[in-house]
Amino acid sequence: MLSWSQPSSSLSQTQKPKIQNPSSKKLHEQGTLVMSGAFLDNPGEALSTMGVLTSREAAEDYIKHDPFMLRGMIAKHTIREWANMFA
Repeated sequence: MLSWSQPSSSLSQTQKPKIQNPSSKKLHEQGTLVMSGAFLDNPGEALSTMGVLTSREAAEDYIKHDPFMLRGMIAKHTIREWANMFA
């Protein structure tokens, strides 16, 4: 699992990101990006998002090419092992 957050000055919880990782749809169709989305339950805090990818390598590659990361808009990111209980 990959989670990342943007500084509160870059986007608010109610703003929908206009920049998207162009590879997200392709990776999802290929089965590499299982799911991705934003956490919207913490008003007033920085926008936090997460993605579940099939491997650590896929997560590292995903964040490395993410448009928000490339523009310096990601305050921090974390890659954690995730167990799929349905696999």
